[in-house]
Amino acid sequence: MTDLQISDVMTDSALDDIKVISVDVISDALSIIDAALSQMVKRELVSTSEVSDLLLDVRNLLTAAVRS
Repeated sequence: MTDLQISDVMTDSALDDIKVISVDVISDALSIIDAALSQMVKRELVSTSEVSDLLLDVRNLLTAAVRS
């Protein structure tokens, strides 16, 4: 897709649906991800429940920010 085609796909109503999330929320989410990744990298195996917990933590943080 060219730049022209991408801009044709983006309509005004699509732009209205975009929500702005504060820099603090994004920073918090990145901190959670970085801390978990640094712990996980040290191990060979990571359980699916640990990955699920990480994703749920980040999702909850972002969902709370969107609702406020």
